[in-house]
Order: sequence, then C-alpha cells, then structure tokens
Amino acid sequence: MLERKFTQFLERFLTEETNKILLVNGARQIGKSYLIRYVGQKLYKHFVEINLKEDKEGDQVFADVHTTNDLYMRLGNYYPKPLGDKTDTLIFLDEIQSYPHLMTMLKFLNQESRYRFIASGSQLGVALSETPSVPIGSVTIEQMYPLDFEEFLWATGISKEWIENIRQSYLRKEALDESTHNVLLKRFQYYLLIGGLPEAINNYLADRNMVRVRATHRDIHNLYRIDASQYDEEHKLKIRKIYDLIPSNLENKKKRIVYKDIEDKKGKTFYDYTDEFEYLTNSGVALEVSAISNPRFPLAESEQKRLVKLYLNDVGLLTNLLYGVNVNAVLQDIKSINLGTVYESAVAQELAAHGFKLHYYDNKKKGEVDFLIDDYDQLTVLPLEIKSGKDYTEHSALSKFLENPEYGIHRAFVFSNKREIFKKKGATYLPIYYCMFLHNEHREEPVILPELEIV
Repeated sequence: MLERKFTQFLERFLTEETNKILLVNGARQIGKSYLIRYVGQKLYKHFVEINLKEDKEGDQVFADVHTTNDLYMRLGNYYPKPLGDKTDTLIFLDEIQSYPHLMTMLKFLNQESRYRFIASGSQLGVALSETPSVPIGSVTIEQMYPLDFEEFLWATGISKEWIENIRQSYLRKEALDESTHNVLLKRFQYYLLIGGLPEAINNYLADRNMVRVRATHRDIHNLYRIDASQYDEEHKLKIRKIYDLIPSNLENKKKRIVYKDIEDKKGKTFYDYTDEFEYLTNSGVALEVSAISNPRFPLAESEQKRLVKLYLNDVGLLTNLLYGVNVNAVLQDIKSINLGTVYESAVAQELAAHGFKLHYYDNKKKGEVDFLIDDYDQLTVLPLEIKSGKDYTEHSALSKFLENPEYGIHRAFVFSNKREIFKKKGATYLPIYYCMFLHNEHREEPVILPELEIV
C-alpha cells in the first residue's frame, strides 16, 4: 500500500470532527476510494460502500431516494448484516455527483446522526453548482491530488527521517552534499516520468517496466477525456478540445490557452468557455493558473481570468504525451530537449497539492514570472521561477519584478537542477527538489488572539 498524507487527515477527521460529513473531491484514479475504504474498515466495525456511478449505470437502486428513510431502507441491499449506530457504522457514498439529490440530503443525514457518512466524487465542484440546496454547515469539502514528490520518495524507499534531515537543510538554506543531491535529483527525474498516479507508481514498483507505466498513463488520459461525455455534444467537444490543447499550449512561449484555437474562431475569450474550464478544473483533471498583473497580497484580489494557463493534473501524463517510452528525454541532458514545461508542470502539481492557489505574473512590458504564491508569514507575495537548463540565472522578467519599488517584493526563489544555494539581487537559488517543502496548509496549533481591553 502506498503511504499517503491524506490517510492521516481522514483518520483525524473521522475521530475528531463528529458534527460534519466529509466530501472528498478529486480526479478519478488518484486513490480516493481506496484510502477511504482502508481508513473506514480500520476505524469502524460496519463499513458500507456504495458506488453511485455504478448504481446509476445499473440497477438505479438510489435513483428515486428522496428521504432519509428511503436511503436507510435500501442500505440493506449493500450490507446484509444489522448496522449499528454513528459510533461504529460508516456509510461511504462514492461518486455522489451521480445523484445530485443525495448531495442535498447530506444535511438531513448529518442532523439525524443515525450513522456516520463520508462521500467522494470526481466532479463535486460541478455537482455542487447544480445542487438546488447546498448543505452549507453540514459538510467539509477537501481536495485530494495525486501523490506529491515527498510521497513518491516514500514509495521509492526514502525514509521520513532522511527527508526530515533534508527539510532542515532547506529551512537553513543549506546545500546538500553531492551524493545526496544526486540521489534526490535522480528521484525527481523519475517522478517526472512516472508521476503521482497510484496505479502508475505501483506498476513501476512491480517491475520498473516503463511500457506498463505508459500504458497506464494512456488509459487514464483517455478516461479523463471520456468523462466529458456526460455533457451535451457541444460542451463535450469543447471540453475535449481544451484538454487536448494543454500539452501543445505549454510548449508555446506564453504557455497560456489561445482561445481562438478551441473552435478556430477569432474573438473568443475565457468567458466564452467558462463552463468548460470549470469542468476541467473542478473535476481535478487540469490545474488552472490565473494571471496577475498587479502582484499585491493577497493575490486572489487581483487575478485575471482572461489570461489562463492549464497544466495536466499529473506530470507523468504530460511526459507520456511528449516523449512516450523514451526515458532518455528526461534522464539525460539532451540539448535539443527543453524540459522547462515538464519542470513547471511538476511544480504546479506540487503547489496545488500543498494548498496553494496557482497564479503567474504577466506584464506586456516586463514579461512573465512562472508562479506567484501568497506568503502569509510575511504578508507579501513570493515569486517562483522554474529553470531546467544551464542558464538558470538568466530571468529578466523576475529581475525587473524584484527591482520594481511599487511591488515591495524583495525576495524570490529560483529552482533548478543545480546543487548550490546562493542569493543574488533578491533571488535565492535552490535545487528543484526543495519545492516539496513549500506548504500552505492550515496551522494545526491554535492561534490565540490577545484579550480585548474592557472599555
């Protein structure tokens, strides 16, 4: 079994948060159902799993369920033994977006507290937007992603203690020794090839056969395209076109979506394809990066939807489309191969998995910076530049960005293949694998406000 950070979150939620139902959102084939099943069977005497997508395509037992009593009665079709109560019974509603009316019912199931419920889906964002009564206050929605680079290290035999030592070096901004650097850089290159989809990683661990790994990538990539078929013909074709354009757009200089290419029509903008973009991002198969021209904290206040980049949700899917089974494109320093897009995709995947909303800097006169993230500790913006080649110290747009007194931003990170760590004109140069330590997760320790004065 692949160890996941999300496992700990599930266990903590189910044991500590007893007054809400958890909705786990994320793309298909990233391990949602497996982890919920594993934790549910571990923590509860009675675990009932219902795949509502299969039910909708089959017997439709839950299609006309409109009351909680209806639901309780039909649970017997899936679990022949007598059920207990909330303390020992967990009902798992998988692919709940197949029946939007059950999304509304979650509020009442939570209020009655007869059993413990958890739900998951691959298009919850889309389903919630179509649900007539969103169960606000009764549910917590959590996003899940493919394995990040640290989890990939665990899967490939790197111990947590070893990684913790590396983390301390990152915090001190110290370079690693040559041997350790080479180990991590090689692991990162393998991550670019294999990615973070559980089936691909398990296939690699079984016999290191990249032909099998690439077959998995092709199957999942095709599955994501097929999933769009739930829409009417017009939306389906546009969703697939946008999804298919992602790799070629990333190879362009600007890397962003060219809207006229979607239907071969001039004058089109982001707002002509709002539904299609929402589907791709809400279903978790693509990562959206919004443009920022005025980099002020917090970034969400100045994002622009008209200039959008899309990355695939898994870097292994991208390297399969670009290079197939030719692993040398990534493992060897071939001058004709520009890995900049691949490196950026891996970092986008890492940032998303670590809780960041993705932005990039775009200015017609001053150029672009790959990523901007909110720095909540400093209450400012942290620019990130991703480099894969030898010219990693050349970044005119980032230099102009840091020199602009209006922005008030005095530091940035540049990630590259190089082992050495140094600072130059506000930029700190770091090895690419250190991106795994950028986190935007909620603090677990309490933050206590000062006591108010009595007036």
